[in-house]
Amino acid sequence: MPELSHFDESGGSRMVDVGDKDVTHREARAEGFVEMLPETLQLIQDRQIAKGDVFEVARLAGIMASKRTPDLIPLCHPIGLDGVTIEIQPVDDSRIRIEAAARIDGKTGVEMEALTAVCVAALTVYDMCKSVDRGITIGPVRLIEKSGGKSGRYVRTD
Repeated sequence: MPELSHFDESGGSRMVDVGDKDVTHREARAEGFVEMLPETLQLIQDRQIAKGDVFEVARLAGIMASKRTPDLIPLCHPIGLDGVTIEIQPVDDSRIRIEAAARIDGKTGVEMEALTAVCVAALTVYDMCKSVDRGITIGPVRLIEKSGGKSGRYVRTD
């Protein structure tokens, strides 16, 4: 098993030094699910939630959050993202899938930015719909693919 990179030899926290790494094209995709009552999803699709267009507000919140990842996750490098996209689609009559993709030409990956985007988009769906459905469930949230850098490509197989 590889060493944990965010700890020094004495066990202290540290930010990984990426100064000597090569700049490569890096991408990551993450997904998350939000489960709700079928009536709630119907209200979202009919744009009848009082706070506005749930999917569009959640998309914007996720993109904004991806850019704030280093403010939320300790030891995460501040990076200049080249692009972030978020797709939100119903899976069935009571569940939606949120997928975020992040891209950069840089020295460190964008997995945390993609995961943060999904989480905040899902939390935004909850916040906008909690007045009509307190039983909304978020999860699972997971990395589905990443590429670039020394560790190469990863694709989730389950």
